[in-house]
Amino acid sequence: MNLILLGAPGAGKGTQAQRLAEELGLQHLSTGDILRKAVKSGTDLGAKAKGFMDAGELVPDRIIMEIIAERFNEDGGEEGYVFDGFPRTIPQAQALDELMVEFGLHLRAAVNISVAEEELINRLTGRRVCRSCGETYHMVYSPPSRLGLCNRCGGELMQRSDDTEETVRNRLEVYYRQTEPLLNYYEQKGLLENVSGDGSIEEVFSRVIGAVRG
Repeated sequence: MNLILLGAPGAGKGTQAQRLAEELGLQHLSTGDILRKAVKSGTDLGAKAKGFMDAGELVPDRIIMEIIAERFNEDGGEEGYVFDGFPRTIPQAQALDELMVEFGLHLRAAVNISVAEEELINRLTGRRVCRSCGETYHMVYSPPSRLGLCNRCGGELMQRSDDTEETVRNRLEVYYRQTEPLLNYYEQKGLLENVSGDGSIEEVFSRVIGAVRG
């Protein structure tokens, strides 16, 4: 079984993808993980990707697809995959379609986790990180015991630069422009499953696994 998890930043794709992989015995693949593994392994493709990453540039689709093909070759694809945050654009989706045909893999569903924009902003702007130990908190969902201080080490909590409201709104705008068109792409293929991302992690997972198994 092969699945794609879609959703805006803050929708909870990573958490749900990891749970899906554990529940169904699939491999959890995110582009970030794939790129980091390729760089760490020191392959030629990893070295090419590292050059773009070190320069703060997006890794070209061609290199990403070659790295995914390399991963398919290593794994054989027998267990199946949960793709987390990939594809992000129509060209990436088309390239993934071609690659899966080449390896004899079939996509079961593309599950979209839907969350209202204001809730996404609340989720993303509420995150705080300890300057000392890196422990993460949320001012609404998992606040520290003492305001502004880490429970673990007592260090000062900070808001990351990419978690400010202005930056979050920019990230969402990029998502709406580049990634949201994928919903129509997979709907036309009869593969799209929409689920609500509201509620607890357990409640959302129940909807996601129900959509996949249904």
